[in-house]
Amino acid sequence: MTQFYDFTATKMNGEEVQMSDYSGKVVLVVNTASKCGFTPQFEGLEKLYKDYHDKGLEILGFPCNQFAHQDAGTNAEIQEFCQLNYGVTFTMFQKIDVNGENANPLYKFLKDAAPGVAGKAIKWNFTKFLIDREGKVLTRFASATSPEKLAPEIEKLL
Repeated sequence: MTQFYDFTATKMNGEEVQMSDYSGKVVLVVNTASKCGFTPQFEGLEKLYKDYHDKGLEILGFPCNQFAHQDAGTNAEIQEFCQLNYGVTFTMFQKIDVNGENANPLYKFLKDAAPGVAGKAIKWNFTKFLIDREGKVLTRFASATSPEKLAPEIEKLL
């Protein structure tokens, strides 16, 4: 698989989604966690989604429990947490691994396409990948980069 649109992922409800469904959209892919110091970023991500979804932005959240076991809940518990605490309406997918032998193939691709300062590995929760309307992975943003700081980059692509 050589491009973003070649991959699939499973939503929280079990529905398989083709990334090609997002063709023509600007996509922000984020590995999330419910019990992390960065968890309040859900609020900023949801604001980005509400502000720019009608203009072509999609946000895809992928829960991951690989960093200090900060998302140990079931998929149902994670989804409920995101909706009740942050009103998340952007698409959340089932929990995955982003590093290691069992890393999700989409994340292997993203890490190869946009290595970070520490190499290809995802360093922590809330690492963000920005993908343009043609499916090109443009850049990776570190966990500490707040969603609000991404707005200018997203606006350029919309």
